[in-house]
Amino acid sequence: MKHLIALLIVFAGFPLAAQEKELRLVVSKSEFTITAFRGDSAVARYPIAVGKNPGDKQRRGDNRTPVGEFRVSRIHKSDSWVHDFGDGNGPIAGAYGPWFLRLDTGRWTGIGIHGTHDPASIGTMATEGCIRLLNGDLEELKAMVAVGTRVLIVR
Repeated sequence: MKHLIALLIVFAGFPLAAQEKELRLVVSKSEFTITAFRGDSAVARYPIAVGKNPGDKQRRGDNRTPVGEFRVSRIHKSDSWVHDFGDGNGPIAGAYGPWFLRLDTGRWTGIGIHGTHDPASIGTMATEGCIRLLNGDLEELKAMVAVGTRVLIVR
């Protein structure tokens, strides 16, 4: 009976520990990818667009994606949001796609992971500092992410 109880305790604990590994996201600006990891295992990888200018964010409006470790602070439904990119095309409805995963960067506001109205921009330096995905990829990613998810952005 002792062995059975010990086996049940070990068995009950192991799957939970294996299944509850925290999801984390790694954004590689140079590879234009965002990868979702559970433990050491990559569970998803998507192509992205990053800031128009290279390097780490220095000031508001510099069109750079910040480098560092951050957390998802809020998840907004953004399909009705409108944005004017200042490119002469005027306000664009749906510019952020269906979701905006806001990042707590500590220093910078308005930085997040979101969808796009411009699928051709994926794989390029095209954003004002955010991480941009195809809308379908964002839907998949959003289903995995929660407030508090760690996001590491590297060069």
